[in-house]
Amino acid sequence: MAGFTMELNEDQQTLQKWLHEFSTDVIRPVAAEWDEREQTPWPVIQEAAKAGIYSLDFFSSAREDETGLSLPIAMEELFWGDAGIGLSIVGTTLAAAGVVANGTFEQIVEWAPAMFGTEDDVKLGALAVSEPNAGSDVSAMKTTAVYDEKTDEWVLNGVKTWITNGGIADVHVVVAAVDPELKARGQASFVVGPDFKGKGLSQGQKFKKHGIRASHTSEVILDDCRIPGSCLLGGKDKLDERLARARERASSVQAGAGASPGLAGGTSQSSGSRSQAAMATFEASRPSVGAQAVGVSRAAYEYALEYAKTRVQFGRPIVENQAIAFMLADMKTRLDASRMLVWRAAWMGRNKQPFHNGEGSMSKLYASEAAVDITEKAIQILGGNGYTREYPVERWHRDAKIFTIFEGTSEIQRLIISRAISGHKIP
Repeated sequence: MAGFTMELNEDQQTLQKWLHEFSTDVIRPVAAEWDEREQTPWPVIQEAAKAGIYSLDFFSSAREDETGLSLPIAMEELFWGDAGIGLSIVGTTLAAAGVVANGTFEQIVEWAPAMFGTEDDVKLGALAVSEPNAGSDVSAMKTTAVYDEKTDEWVLNGVKTWITNGGIADVHVVVAAVDPELKARGQASFVVGPDFKGKGLSQGQKFKKHGIRASHTSEVILDDCRIPGSCLLGGKDKLDERLARARERASSVQAGAGASPGLAGGTSQSSGSRSQAAMATFEASRPSVGAQAVGVSRAAYEYALEYAKTRVQFGRPIVENQAIAFMLADMKTRLDASRMLVWRAAWMGRNKQPFHNGEGSMSKLYASEAAVDITEKAIQILGGNGYTREYPVERWHRDAKIFTIFEGTSEIQRLIISRAISGHKIP
């Protein structure tokens, strides 16, 4: 097991410099344009593919770093460039993580590369979990998957919403209820490949968003979408065994032999949560989301600092005003604290250290709320200029808010942390 350190090795420093240059030279010059257009920045994704950034090999290599730091370093640098474009580049990884977390070796080999394509033929992946009435409450999911034994097919029906790359992706990973009575424990993940776009899977409403506008977000509609039995991630035998255990446990609870309050509360990496198809993916991604927020925070802090040092009012730079200097001090403190929490959680996750105190959720919670605060302070430091689209801080402020909402709201993160530290099932 690699020891935790904040000291970057030579490979990590090279990675950081390379991605920073890509963000500086390729992402930032067009960030405002794609934000205004509210369209997927295909030219930038293709440039990322040619550079070797948008590829399964790149993200797999980052994940294999035994310190766990390469992936958050990559996320921070790309989102320092722009959150919307950054999400367009890394959005596929969430779907890939869903396959890796739940699929067999053969399924991973088949579907993970298909989500990225090649530098000459770029593809996209999408993870479809949220629904109109099932956002934070994943157990309320209404999308169903029914097995047809005669044809060895799964039939999917339902509506997914707030899906990154939804409808335009070549490969969708869909979480659906196989046994609705078991709620979250009765769910499974399915791969819907490109052959089913327009044949049971279609794009619904595309959302016009407050921030991350260069990232495509839409509904995904599943209407009698028939997919081969082999597209059930993990396989049917494993699913049947898991459902049988869940039904047995449910029967035991009804008979008065349920788990203790401490077990019911659990931690963010408890065996209970691991049995839920969507949760394993979100557990692994929380530090990465925190790192994305750190990238936005750093962009705003650096811009505000430079502005304060060069903006002259009443004969001196405004940074010499204590009110401005103290804001910058708070911004830098929260920025560094965010990064430290993210790196700790990333190291723990990579080295299979359990999140006994909800450390993964801590990193996402703190970094996301810090991003909102830091970007707001950046606007305040720039004054009227900060409120206009002539300056990037207003865009960063719009982008920052999403980190307190997607992949588990701040309230859900607090619930996870409080359950972990107390050992009780806090409603």
